[in-house]
Amino acid sequence: MSQNESAQSVIHTRCCIAGGGPAGMMLGYLLARAGIDVVVLEKHADFLRDFRGDTIHPSTLEVMYELGLLDEFLQRPHDQMRQVDGQIGDERLTMADFTHLPTRCKFIAFMPQWDFLDFLAGQGKRYPTFHLQMQSEVIALLQDGERIQGVRAKTLQGEVEIHADLVVGADGRHSVVREQAQLSVQNLGAPIDVLWMRISRKDSDPPQTLGRIDNGHIMVMLNRRDYWQCAYVIPKGGIDAIKAAGLYVFRNEIAGLAPYLRERVAELATWDDIKLLTVAVDRLQQWHKPGLLCIGDAAHAMSPIGGVGINLAIQDAVATANLLAPIFQRGTPAQADLAAVQKRRMFPTRATQWMQIQIQNRVLSRVLGSTQRPALPWPLKLLRVWPWLRRWPARFVGMGVRPEHVSAALNEKR
Repeated sequence: MSQNESAQSVIHTRCCIAGGGPAGMMLGYLLARAGIDVVVLEKHADFLRDFRGDTIHPSTLEVMYELGLLDEFLQRPHDQMRQVDGQIGDERLTMADFTHLPTRCKFIAFMPQWDFLDFLAGQGKRYPTFHLQMQSEVIALLQDGERIQGVRAKTLQGEVEIHADLVVGADGRHSVVREQAQLSVQNLGAPIDVLWMRISRKDSDPPQTLGRIDNGHIMVMLNRRDYWQCAYVIPKGGIDAIKAAGLYVFRNEIAGLAPYLRERVAELATWDDIKLLTVAVDRLQQWHKPGLLCIGDAAHAMSPIGGVGINLAIQDAVATANLLAPIFQRGTPAQADLAAVQKRRMFPTRATQWMQIQIQNRVLSRVLGSTQRPALPWPLKLLRVWPWLRRWPARFVGMGVRPEHVSAALNEKR
């Protein structure tokens, strides 16, 4: 990275990444590791955001292993989940078993996303070509004809222009980059939203992470040692009706799904203790323009079903680095090179979103529209008859469709 001496507000780099989330931080680290100068812009002062994706799946842990970072990474506080349990009405069963996956780590790691991003930032700073700028928000794209040449960002020191051979939009589902680039978004629909909250946990509580479906209500409880991180599924736009019914009614619904929480639901003292995640499932029809590429949620917003969003974003970053790092080492990525990234990642995106939409429309919407105690569907009954079938949902969730592996070229520069 270099600054123009006559204009201190201009920075030159090979690649400018908008967004310091999982996709942006992983891509920035991988490119710097390959010796490519990269600037990552993160608009916040730190990575501390509540209720972001905390699930680090086996596919991501495998990437960390291939990078030689796994042992150090797992020294950070985390929890491990080797199976997914669910309770539907009175029936309880194991729905996914990760212990048979062909990966180094046969579990999902629960780690606050800020710890994951902080770890990647620390690793990136070992390379002189890695430049992370916090409190730097992209506000506009710099364009010469049809080609994107960089970004204009707002920082604590004022506005700055960052000129780059490639701009990567990794700034999430509300991406400024994709909006500024006027890339066409296909909205695939989401009939649900999710309310996130924390409720303290006692040693006498069940140990497992658990999904609960009963009497028209759906809740997922993630065991975070001293508290439960709870995701309560509601119909799209249903938050106003829930608030109108009152916090007392809502707390009783939570206690009805998990009776052992009845004495603790009062911890939800106000609606400020409950965060709304507006669910969106969409994707760009074209992820790129000359000089610009979108990845992660900026290219495809995912439903929270399966917690796969962060891991799909990581896979995008690995594929992007695998394909573009050798090209950066020779010159500047062309439009065809950016199209190759989309081609590589479009099938996993489509397949994952298709599955999420099926679950949303065929399962979750029907449950939310019912007032009857649900019976165990026959496909889930098969998981009891043939336990080996639990490996298939584990593989889909834990590894995803077409998992990416770090290329030899990215390891040569270590």
